[in-house]
Amino acid sequence: MAEDYRMPKGELMKGKKGVVTGVANHQSIAWGIAAQLAAQGAEMAFLHLPGMERRVQPLADEAGVKTLAAVDVTDDASMDAAFQAVEKAFGTIDFFVHSIAFANKDELKGSFVENTTREGFLRALDISAFSFVDCARRAAALMPNGGSIVTMTYMGSERAIPNYNTMGVAKAALEAAVRYAARDLGPKGIRVNALSPGAMRTLSLAGISGGRSMLAKGRSLSAMKEDTSMEGVAGAALWLLSDLGQSTTGEIVHIDAGFHIMGFSDDEGGEG
Repeated sequence: MAEDYRMPKGELMKGKKGVVTGVANHQSIAWGIAAQLAAQGAEMAFLHLPGMERRVQPLADEAGVKTLAAVDVTDDASMDAAFQAVEKAFGTIDFFVHSIAFANKDELKGSFVENTTREGFLRALDISAFSFVDCARRAAALMPNGGSIVTMTYMGSERAIPNYNTMGVAKAALEAAVRYAARDLGPKGIRVNALSPGAMRTLSLAGISGGRSMLAKGRSLSAMKEDTSMEGVAGAALWLLSDLGQSTTGEIVHIDAGFHIMGFSDDEGGEG
């Protein structure tokens, strides 16, 4: 049995229905969030990559999720079918979690300038940033009573992180999209925010050259000298997706043990 990231059972999400994308295994951030939402009474549908049914079904069973749909976010027909499945299951929804990103592995190492191709750059932006815009538009159409949308980013959008390269640029576009979507959807009572966790042991991190060192450096250079916890990320998602998050929109919320606030470590400081 996987580690349990959930807080004690409660009713913060009782009566709320929504969608979580990106659940892949017990280590995925999307799963940590979904488990927390389920523990608080939410009803969910999972949208997953084509061919992942056998891997996702046990997780869906564990969270009490009855609606699963495969989706290729680069294909309009696939998106149409996935959101039709959601509408058929729930009619309307209250929340949507976008946890989708991709960049070619060969471009997540070495020089950003030398290794980035036109095709790879456009594909990374399409899957990692435009998919959010498309999902937000479609999700908003199912939120006549308002709601909350959350996506996942990383500090490589703000700073040049070794080997993050094209993904960092895509995440910067994603964060800008969050602000514009928050402006557009705010009058409809829909809040839009992004979570920015520190490096975590996920499949995504495994695809980045030097990913393990990112974990170690994140811990040693953070204000709290600790790893980013799944409990912290899931808890922040719960806050934003529940009614506790009222009046918060357009924000990039860092959950990284204070890594993003640091200048340099004590042993790197010069003479005072």
